[in-house]
Amino acid sequence: MSGEIQHINPDGLPKNPAFSQIVTIQGSGKTIYIGGQDAINEKGEIIGKNNIAEQTEQVMNNLQTALSTCSANFENLVKLTIYIVQGQDLYSAFQTSQKFFGQLSNPPVISVLIVAGLANPDFLIEIDATAFIPEQ
Repeated sequence: MSGEIQHINPDGLPKNPAFSQIVTIQGSGKTIYIGGQDAINEKGEIIGKNNIAEQTEQVMNNLQTALSTCSANFENLVKLTIYIVQGQDLYSAFQTSQKFFGQLSNPPVISVLIVAGLANPDFLIEIDATAFIPEQ
């Protein structure tokens, strides 16, 4: 049996083009868990100090790299957890992420947490992800 991903936005819950309310996975395939990605480039340098938009772009690039390494892309995402440091401009981070997610036919489910801080005081945003590639 091959895997199937179903995105559900039922009546009774708000509908938003930026995220799905429910994602179910049934059948065979490969599940990919991506640990929290921060605004660090391949050289270990922090990108966009004090700039949530630049940091979000680097985090999204890191997610894209992680997914492509596993033969996946943003369409395979089923769950994101986004951690944003308190006081940051959420709208700016959202606008930047939509450059990557804006055209998804089925966006993932998303949880956003406002936190006091992250592992490094220069980090403003961190995203971890789960993706699924159905068996062909």
